[in-house]
Amino acid sequence: MTTAIARADRRVSPVFLALVAVMAVSGWAVWSEQLAGSTGFAVFLFVVSGWVVSLCLHEYAHARTALHSGDISVGAKGYLTLNPVKYTHALLSIVLPVIFVIMGGIGLPGGAVFIEHGRIRGRWRHSLISAAGPLTNILFAAVVSAPFWLDQLDGVPDPFRYALAFLALLQVTAAILNFVPVPGLDGYGVIEPWLSHNLRRQVEPFAPFGLLAVFGLLWVPEINDVFFDLVHAVLRALGVTDWDSYWGLEFFRFWQGEPQIPPVSGIG
Repeated sequence: MTTAIARADRRVSPVFLALVAVMAVSGWAVWSEQLAGSTGFAVFLFVVSGWVVSLCLHEYAHARTALHSGDISVGAKGYLTLNPVKYTHALLSIVLPVIFVIMGGIGLPGGAVFIEHGRIRGRWRHSLISAAGPLTNILFAAVVSAPFWLDQLDGVPDPFRYALAFLALLQVTAAILNFVPVPGLDGYGVIEPWLSHNLRRQVEPFAPFGLLAVFGLLWVPEINDVFFDLVHAVLRALGVTDWDSYWGLEFFRFWQGEPQIPPVSGIG
């Protein structure tokens, strides 16, 4: 009976499989441009479903690392099923991220897994658990940008190319934001085990506001410029140009109509 329960705790959720299916079908629609006049809507579905899939993998990485570090409670909480409902608060983790993507093309870190830190021994393990999530975003960015850095774009339709570029941009923004060492973000979780007990107690009340503070600062033009300069520098290292990610965002905003792309593409 215990074994059966353990297996159920780790069985991949049908919700996650449905998200992967939506991502695959919408990706096919973008590639084949089957939705005449609605390529942007297909890009929107592809990017949003891809973003939620990456959110699931991000939180799964936290949970899986915690499991191997001693917190066996993550299974009973459903964190190993890749079910986004187990990780998310609908407003904070689904609605707000999509709004931030629409407004400024920023991958809002979302979701949460609650780790029983008392079960885990060793500061390095605590740090690795926090780092596992954003490292997954980096890996996801590397995967979706593979056609760019492998120089395998021949024959790839432009809309699909731009959608991949924009999805890669969201992963890079999420990874960078998550690694900011501010309470409430994974970056702080990485360094927290190495801080003094008194300092941690003083910082703890500010944790719920850390993410809001970071996004508030991103509305400062000078900080926003520095942030996106860093994002695009990483993307260029992956072979993704500013041109690619820009038109990915334009296709994503399907309600504005199909973007009119100048004749010369792929240069930026």
